[in-house]
Amino acid sequence: MRKSLLALGVVTAMSSPVMAADYSDGDIHKNDYKWLQFNLMGAFNEKGPGSDSTHDYLEMEFGGRSGIFDLYGYVDYFNITGDSDSDKSGSDKLFMKFAPRMSLDALAGKDLSFGPVQEVYIASENIFYGGATEAQYKIGVGSDVIAPWFGKMGLNLYANYDNSKKDWNGYQLSTNWFKPFYHFENGSFISYQGYLDFQFGMKDEYSQSSTGSAMFNGIYWHSDRFAVGYGLKLFKDVYGFEDGVKSPFGNEENESSGVGHYVSVTYKF
Repeated sequence: MRKSLLALGVVTAMSSPVMAADYSDGDIHKNDYKWLQFNLMGAFNEKGPGSDSTHDYLEMEFGGRSGIFDLYGYVDYFNITGDSDSDKSGSDKLFMKFAPRMSLDALAGKDLSFGPVQEVYIASENIFYGGATEAQYKIGVGSDVIAPWFGKMGLNLYANYDNSKKDWNGYQLSTNWFKPFYHFENGSFISYQGYLDFQFGMKDEYSQSSTGSAMFNGIYWHSDRFAVGYGLKLFKDVYGFEDGVKSPFGNEENESSGVGHYVSVTYKF
């Protein structure tokens, strides 16, 4: 079976026992792999600035490893049905995230693991949306860690640069997980997968709240070629938009805290 893939914006994680990364033999490509999948998505009551949003979208999600580089990314295209009543009708169609990490273990040719930390990275996360200047660039330190029951998890800490403001604005702590917990005789399985992004230290002049968070909790059925799943996402002043106060983009109040729901059908290449 191909490497298990995380859906909806999280980094690939392995369900089998994981050994620390050791590149002292000079072979930095021994752990190389790549994957690509398309997700047909439905979002219901998604929270954010202004009123909550219900919409459809198509997501191309990809990732892999090549030498010192680890990559995760996706491109979303909203309102693929062209529904004039959609929350995304008349708005920007594209949202992109690219999150490359550079392995310090592979770069140094040494095993830098310690305790539960299996590999150490220089990590980045780059988000592009809206107009030409609408972008967020995050840079920091990343790691793969072993957690009880969950197994291998990604754990990254970033500083955030807001390209539209031309200034640094707070920090983000991110983790993600992928845990198969029920296996069928035909090789398919059910997994609990998700991620947590916690932003803090955001400046008053740029954000309504100094903190914001989003936690995705998904239950997915996976086969070699397909996946079907449901995700429950918890929001709290997400992206620094304070719940219940006037939106910076209109006269309505933010619905930036609460629960959103997602369904998806995936085809794996």
